[in-house]
Formats: sequence, structure tokens, C-alpha cells
Amino acid sequence: MEAPKNTYSTPQAETKLHFLDYWRIIRIRKTVILAVFLLVLLTTTAVTFIMPETYMSTARIEVGKDTPDITSLLQLGQLPNQYDPYFIQTEFEKIKSQKVLTRVIEDLHLQSEWGKRYSRDNLKIQDAYKILVSQIDLRQSRNTSLIEIRAFSDVRKEAADIANKIAEVYKEVRQEYRSELSTKGIDALKGEYQKQKDLVEKAQTAVDTLRLTLGVSDSPEVYIGTSPTELEAVRNKDRDRVQAEDQYAHLNELLQQLKDKSRADLQRIIPIAYPVEEMNRQLSELHKAEQQYASMITDYAPDHPDVLRVVEIIKKINSQIDEQIDGVVKGLEVKVNQSKKAAEQLSKDVELAKRVDAEKRTKYQPYFTAKRNLENQQRILDTIFMRILAEQVDSKIPKNSNVVIVDSAQPEQKAVRPNVPLNIALGAIVGLIMGFGLAFFIEYLDTSVKTIDDVERALQAPVLGVIPQNVGSLLVEGPDSPHAEAYRVLRTNLLFSRKDNEKRTITVVSGGAGEGKSTTIFNLAIVFAQNGARVLLVDSYLRRPSLHKLFNVSNSLGLTNFLLKQNTLEEVVQTTQVPTLHFLPSGKLPSSSLGILNSKQMSEFIHQSRERYDFVFFDSPPIMGVSDASVLASEVDMALLVIQYRKYPQVMTIRAKQMVEKVGGNLLGVVLNNINISQDSYYYYYSGYYYDYYSKQDDSDSKETKKNGKAKNGEVKNGEVPKAPERGTTVEIKQKY
Repeated sequence: MEAPKNTYSTPQAETKLHFLDYWRIIRIRKTVILAVFLLVLLTTTAVTFIMPETYMSTARIEVGKDTPDITSLLQLGQLPNQYDPYFIQTEFEKIKSQKVLTRVIEDLHLQSEWGKRYSRDNLKIQDAYKILVSQIDLRQSRNTSLIEIRAFSDVRKEAADIANKIAEVYKEVRQEYRSELSTKGIDALKGEYQKQKDLVEKAQTAVDTLRLTLGVSDSPEVYIGTSPTELEAVRNKDRDRVQAEDQYAHLNELLQQLKDKSRADLQRIIPIAYPVEEMNRQLSELHKAEQQYASMITDYAPDHPDVLRVVEIIKKINSQIDEQIDGVVKGLEVKVNQSKKAAEQLSKDVELAKRVDAEKRTKYQPYFTAKRNLENQQRILDTIFMRILAEQVDSKIPKNSNVVIVDSAQPEQKAVRPNVPLNIALGAIVGLIMGFGLAFFIEYLDTSVKTIDDVERALQAPVLGVIPQNVGSLLVEGPDSPHAEAYRVLRTNLLFSRKDNEKRTITVVSGGAGEGKSTTIFNLAIVFAQNGARVLLVDSYLRRPSLHKLFNVSNSLGLTNFLLKQNTLEEVVQTTQVPTLHFLPSGKLPSSSLGILNSKQMSEFIHQSRERYDFVFFDSPPIMGVSDASVLASEVDMALLVIQYRKYPQVMTIRAKQMVEKVGGNLLGVVLNNINISQDSYYYYYSGYYYDYYSKQDDSDSKETKKNGKAKNGEVKNGEVPKAPERGTTVEIKQKY
């Protein structure tokens, strides 16, 4: 038989988890979460009450950098120390140093005290130091330079003594360290001062020797200053030369301009450019004579004696002015020549002075080099001397403000450890975190089927029904139970899923044992029969039959007897209390007939039962372990795969589906079994409505029964369906033929 193609397809499920998925995991794993939570909480509580009490005392100190109470001589006019972000952390390490804590241990005799307390007579100083470090905590007060020294101890007074002693010893160590550094610094400066003084004396001797050898005129008492050299004389002569050349150029330019001018122009220019007192007087007289001539010429004739006299005077004055102009020009020529000669002579003198200065510089160079060296060495000597003087003065200035004990530690009456409320709260939080973590980790490791989406994504097959947990026989529970509604939903989905109405034989398979195949096929057959269909239920699980127990009948005769031709079909088929439901037990299976289902008789039986009944249901063993299930899946028209919720890995379920398809079985879909509807809200939407509906109906019927009294046995009252017999009671089942 050719395997039918699986036409079912489902859209790709979203991999993103919803909040309700997490909540479902929490509800399912609540036992694990609660167990881990209680374990951690109880352990934390027990350890908290077992722990010894520890007391804490705190001393606060103000810490500053090493600065004197008044400004140092070398710091006058300087900016204050800038902010150092690592200063407080550095002081923390200094406080916890062996130099400080070892002195604390010695002063408080902690080595012997702790040796007695911890039963260690030979407690070493290093061990005591490690204990003390573990019992102190240093913190910085927020936004301040205050350091909190917290000491912990089993003894109240000891904690306060340790905190106070650490503050005192730290203050002493800071003062000693600074004093030691200052003393060493002054001694080092004095040594450098003596060395520098020797260098100055050697340099002075070299300068004096060179002065005598080279015949330098520099006086010895002014050797510190800079002595004048021939270079200054050269510069003065060169400056005179430049001035002489400028004067020559100015006079020469004035002379050339005067030579190019007319007499009338010279009379106007010379009084301004080269003023002469006599010439100015003559020009004034000329001006008066010309005015007199101008006034007389209007009244007298040109040949009038008075006019002629004025004309003579004007001529005479012009002649004198011309003489003055000639004298000025000649005098200017003389000055130009003198300026030229002076400039030329100064040029010669400058060149001579430069040669002389260069010769003297070469000759006196060793002297001035030695003199500069002497000046540098003397400045260094003076600087060292001033530094020594400043350090000596600074060392005498009080420096008690770098460490100030603000608050002394006092013995506390209440222990700080263990903090019972905090520890229990942390234990509860950690317990919850560990519980949730373990629950989600277990859920991660659990590869079994959990949701409908898991089934449809892994198997590519539809889920036809969701069966609740703790389902029993519908013969006992009755047709109105909420469990019956789940099977009615399965029946409806099964009928809509089959493509051919002539397909009437059905079997259920599963990957492993205990997944609820027998209960599912039993209740499904009852639901079909209650709907009016003629149904035959066959217990074909020959190795471990169980359906006869649900009907509470004998299994002495059944399918095996018919297949072995020991009895007829009419003799082995039995009727039930449901009129349209017939039951065929498995019968006793001889060890020599284990493969009886894979026989021609079985095929003929399936064909014959298909002709007589509307639906024939076959129970089967797990398909992974026994070949009978594969044989049934290949022979019947339809197969259902039963998967128990959270029982077997998905790989096993996928393998079961593949085995059905390999033998040519027609797998209609999957039935999810044993779902805890009340615990897993994911499945509430599939069956929860019916549970709520029937629970309300039961409450209403209960109230009505109390009001009207109990119905008589077998009597139908108010439309009530008679109850099925209770589990364990014998049901009378007659043979059909």
C-alpha cells in the first residue's frame, strides 16, 4: 500500500516567547521553584542564627596633604595644591600598611589576645596582621575629605580600641614620615651646598689667573656684573658715523636745490631753509623801500629826485642781498665738504675699532668664559643657600593639621553582624532567583512535547484533540462530564479530517508505553457509539491487553481465538451497555502465535468488520517496541498518534510518526493526552470553557437534588441522565449472538 502524502502544513511558528509562556513554565515548575526557594531560605536563616555576633565601631579622621599651618617661604605667591583624585585611595593603602597596623597590634597586644581567643599560642605577627586587615573597613564620607575607619570585633570595646588606635598611629606615622623627609632633605641640600661652594672657589681662582695672564682691565670687585668691552666703543663710533653721513646727505641735497633756483626764489627759500639774521633785516628794508617807491611813483615823476633816491636805495639793498645769498651758498658748500670728510673719517675709525675689538675678543675670550661660569656657579650656590634657609624655617613651623581626629570610636551596644532581616531577605531573593533559574534550566533540558505548537512544528501534523489529565472511563463518568466533551471535540475533528467516508477502521499508536492509547481508543469508541454510530472496539494489544478491564469482562475468548479459527466471530464479539457499541477482547495469546496480526486472517477480519460496522477501533502496542502496531497501521484506514504531555522526547515522537508513514499508514493527526488544564493555562482555551460550564451545571443540579430529594434508582428526573455505575462494580454485558 502506498503511503499517503501528508498535505498538512502549518505556518512557521514565532520563536519569540510571550510573557504567558514564561508564566506557564513557572506554574508547571512551581514545585521546583518552591523547593529551591525554601531550601535556600531555610539554609540562610539557619546560618544567620548560627553566626557569632560582630560589633562595629567607627572613628572619623580628616586627612589633608602635607602642608604647614602657615605658608612656606618657597610657596609665597604660588597657587594652592590642585585636586588629586587618587589621594584618598592612596591614604587608604597607607592606613592598611604593615607599618601602621603592626604598631597597632603591638600597642593593643592583639597578638597575645587573639592567640588566646583562637587557641593559637604561637600566633605570628603576620597572621595577626591578616586578621586585623580582614576586620577593618575604610570608607570616604561622600563629598568630603573625611575617612571613616570601621573596626569589627566580637568584643565591643576591642572594636572601638582598634579604630581609635589606627587613627592615632596613622597620625603619628604621617608626622614622623614628614619630619624624616624634611631632615633628610636639609642634609642633602647642605651636602650639595658644600660641593657647589668648592666649585665657586675653583671658578674664582681660574678667573683671577686669566685676568693677570691676559692683562684684562676688569676690576675684581665687580666680577659678578658684566664688564664693558671694546664692542661698546665700536657701537658709539658707528652711531657717530651714521649721524655724519645723514648730515652730509642733508646738506648736500640742500646745496643742490639752492643751485638750481633763481635769485628771486633764493630770496624766498634761504630765509626759511637756511635763515641768516642780516639777510632777514635786508629783506625787511627792501620791502619798506619798495613800498615807499610804490607810494611815491603815483605822486611824482620817475625822474623826481626823491624817486631816484628810493630807486638807488632799492638797488643797493638788492646788491647786499645777493652778496648774502652768495655767502650762504659758499658757506653751505664748505659745510658739505666738511661733513663728507667727517663721515669718511668716522667710517675709517669704525673699521679700525672693529678690528681692535675682534682682536681683544679673541684674546680675552677665555677670561670672559671663565667669568660667566663663575657667575652661573655663584647663582646656583645662592639658590641652594636660600633653599636650605627656607627648609630650616619650614621645619620649625607646626604641621599638625594634615591629620585631625574628628570623631573617636565608641563601643556599640547593638551588633551589626549578622543582619537577620537583610540576610533573610537576601536569602529569599537568591532562593527565588535560583528557583526560577533551575526551573527554566530544567525546562530547557526538557525536549518533550509541551505545546500544540511543538507538535505541529516538529511533526507537521495537526492536533485533533487535547485530552485532560486524570480521564477515566466515560462509561463511569457519563456523557455529560467535561472529559466527554474533549473526546467529542476529537471525534468531530477526526470526521472532518478524513477525506473519504468509506474509511472506517481506526487505530491509535504511540512512541512509548503508558501514553494513554487504550484509554483514548476506548473513550473515543464510546463517544462514536453515543452519537448513534455502529462501533466495534477491538483490543488488538495482544501482549498486554487492558480494554477488558475497563468493561470489567473476561478476556478468555477474543481476537486470537477468532484468528486461530477456534471460535467464530459471533462467539467472540460482546455487547456493552451502550447499545451501538460492541467489544472484541484480545483473548489469550499463545507463545507460538506472536505474529498472528500479520496474517491473512487479520486482513480478512479487518475487511469483514469494515462491512458490518460504521467504525472499527483497534487498540495497539507502542510502535517503537512491537511490530504489531506497524502491522495495524498499514492495514487500517486511519491512524491517530497519541502523545502524552511532557513524557517522551520529541525525537521519539517524530520517529513514531515516521514509522507509521514508512509502513503506508494514513496518519490523520495527533492527540495530546494527560494535559493538566488547571495548571497549564496554555490549554485552558481548548477545554476550560467546558469545565466551567459543567461545574456550574453540577452545582445547579446539586442544589436541585437537595431541594427535591434524591431520585429513585433508575428513575429519570428533570431530564437527568442516569449515572453510570461506579468504578469497580460489575456491569452485565451480554453476547451479541
